[in-house]
Amino acid sequence: MPVTRISEQVLKMLKEIASLTGESRQEILLKALDAYKRQRFLEQANAAFAALKAAREEWEIEQEERKAWDVTLNDDLNE
Repeated sequence: MPVTRISEQVLKMLKEIASLTGESRQEILLKALDAYKRQRFLEQANAAFAALKAAREEWEIEQEERKAWDVTLNDDLNE
């Protein structure tokens, strides 16, 4: 696997953040990649939800299923 170098701009940003936070560049990269991964997941989930909502018949089925499950919300809950 070939070695890929990061740009000087990225390295500069990493160094600046590291000096401000006291974290290693490795830690900063891991956190940034995790945040990016989570953001992509949420974007995909939102797109899937929008597609479901746009499909009228499918959306109605979803709403009916939610109504069926709503009656179980307070099952076995002590006041």
